[in-house]
Amino acid sequence: MQQKFPWFGVSLATAGIMGVGYIIMKATVPTPEQTYQAMSPDLRRKVDANRAARLARERATNQQASAQLNDPDASKPIWADRPQR
Repeated sequence: MQQKFPWFGVSLATAGIMGVGYIIMKATVPTPEQTYQAMSPDLRRKVDANRAARLARERATNQQASAQLNDPDASKPIWADRPQR
């Protein structure tokens, strides 16, 4: 005779382990604001410079995408153009 696998107990134990792990994670991992505040001033300047550069790249990419969307030739496939000599 086969014994049944204790699915309920295993599921409960798994949920308990995951719950304890989540609670430990929330208690020990700092928020991004706490990490930023704990940095030295020179690291903060570097982070701010990187953020500004990333935002500038995103802005340029968004401007390029909107320009392509407004271009009537953008809907044509590239191979539809005649080669230039």
